[in-house]
Amino acid sequence: MIYSDNALLVIDMQQGLFRGPVPPWSANAVLANILLLIAKARQAQVPVFFARHVGPDNTPFSEESPLTSLVPELEVKGEQDIVFTKRYPNCFRDTGLLRELNQRGIKQLVIAGMKTEFCVDTTCRAAPELGFRTILISDAHTTMDNEHLSASDIIAHHNSTLSGPFVALSTAENWHFDQVR
Repeated sequence: MIYSDNALLVIDMQQGLFRGPVPPWSANAVLANILLLIAKARQAQVPVFFARHVGPDNTPFSEESPLTSLVPELEVKGEQDIVFTKRYPNCFRDTGLLRELNQRGIKQLVIAGMKTEFCVDTTCRAAPELGFRTILISDAHTTMDNEHLSASDIIAHHNSTLSGPFVALSTAENWHFDQVR
């Protein structure tokens, strides 16, 4: 088990969302930034957590569905990375994430992934309530356009509204896991 002050949480980077019928905004750049964060975390011996969103059994997003498998580019390392499933937008609700973070002495949680207005937003709001300094990587989370807003507007809005009361912002390039915010 890796002990650290920091952890990287990559949310819902799975086939059915990232490679679904509607591609996420700036998919290639966001994936490259997430891969950069994973490489930096591994080099700094920081634990990497991967959340998978699953739905009810016998649905396209059941736990066994290929749609809920993580995209292979993440190169999850089973012996050191922690992969967990969740059924709610909050990565902490009814999962073992809080216990796992506490066991490793994590004080600061760095967040990236999908979808900005749902699971990323909800987890960014929940983490400080649980005592974590929370860093949102502003160029490493994404979503899709909806009927009211473009994905780029959704992302910019969340970067703006979460920054300050809930998270500190950084870019993937500027983030170093030895930083404390």
